[in-house]
Amino acid sequence: MSEMLTISIDGKECTCKKGEYLYDVAKRNGIFIPTFCRSDAFEDHRACCRICIVEVEEGGRTKVVTSCVYPVERECSVQTRSEKIMEERSVVMALLVHRAPEAPSFKNMVGRMGATETDRLVTLDGEKCILCGLCVQACNALGTGAISTVNRGTEKKIDTPYGKGSDACVGCLSCANVCPTGAIEYSETDTTRTIWNRDFELVRCEECGQVMGTQNSVVFAAADEVVPTMCDSCRKKHLADEMMATYRYV
Repeated sequence: MSEMLTISIDGKECTCKKGEYLYDVAKRNGIFIPTFCRSDAFEDHRACCRICIVEVEEGGRTKVVTSCVYPVERECSVQTRSEKIMEERSVVMALLVHRAPEAPSFKNMVGRMGATETDRLVTLDGEKCILCGLCVQACNALGTGAISTVNRGTEKKIDTPYGKGSDACVGCLSCANVCPTGAIEYSETDTTRTIWNRDFELVRCEECGQVMGTQNSVVFAAADEVVPTMCDSCRKKHLADEMMATYRYV
């Protein structure tokens, strides 16, 4: 059985398991810590954006840590909005804003925490991506591996191999849905979806007409099973109707 610890976060006593990440403890206790690169869908956390920094006091000494990857090993006192943290967080926010000035999610966050003004930083005009890697994680978790981090230094970006349409991509939008800054763009018509330089045929539920995904993604998800022709809601409704009909004549 895991050892239980009691820590203080912004003056609130919180109980947690030894080794539990500080961010998770705060979230479970209703204490907000901002983050962009953290997703509950993945156990492997990258600590890329650094917005979730907090101040931890242990044994009379304080330090700034990245809460999403900081395991609680002993009793401590945590401040999520101390003067030091708010100042350093505003600097990190400024770096992110210059990196991805077109990210719509930054506008609200800048209003909440501010961003240190500096003329020394170069703004990447038109950029939305902060290179958090969540999209790559989502693609790998799905088992396709269609996108990855390419190039180095200032040329580093997320892309398909050689910027061409990848045969591994199924057009499922897992990457776009997990992106915190809306950096992965796609378009749709009534019949097709375009993403990562490929066009995909859309599949609609034969019952209600709702888009179920692309032909590639539906077949991929079905694996060796029968490819569904109805969405989950309609399948459940049909199953319920069949069960009701069965019980009616029993």
